[in-house]
Amino acid sequence: MNTFKTPPKGGMTDEMARAAAKNTARQTDPEHGSDPFSEGDSIVYAAHGVGRVDKIGMVEVADTMIEMIQISFPGNQMTLRIPLAKARKAGLRKIVTRDIVDKAMTVIKGKPHVSKGMWARRAVAYQEKINSGDLIQIAEVLRDLRRNVDSLDGSFSERKLFEAAQERFVAEVAVLENTDPATVLESLTKTMKAA
Repeated sequence: MNTFKTPPKGGMTDEMARAAAKNTARQTDPEHGSDPFSEGDSIVYAAHGVGRVDKIGMVEVADTMIEMIQISFPGNQMTLRIPLAKARKAGLRKIVTRDIVDKAMTVIKGKPHVSKGMWARRAVAYQEKINSGDLIQIAEVLRDLRRNVDSLDGSFSERKLFEAAQERFVAEVAVLENTDPATVLESLTKTMKAA
């Protein structure tokens, strides 16, 4: 059974000590930034959106101790555990800064890029942008599909992609601004209508 382990009363095991040393090294590793994940952090996982770090700890998997991060996604009642060393490569990141949100809003206010290509190919490209977890790419989807904010134009799949991008955008900005998602959605909708 995989459970998060705490060090025994006598101290850390050798494996736990090695993992702690790696964790200290990871905190100063430029690849991982100087701001590592911590329990209680709000984070974004590219494939699933905004979640919260529940636990970071050692888990025994096949007789090997691995430092794992456990994330819960309240929106879809899902819990995910991944090795902490692979977290960033898997698309896990901290919530964006206000500066990135401002850039994303500028993108949303821009002129939509309308492609003449087949819808199936454009839909795949839009889905990839949403799944990237990158707020700027999500803003591009909102910009390009925003004409459907209050109309019945476009296909069902176009509307679903727009709603998925909007949900991801709103969820992250709401966490950043520590506000209700409905308030963020209202503001975003006004911005898109005015553009």
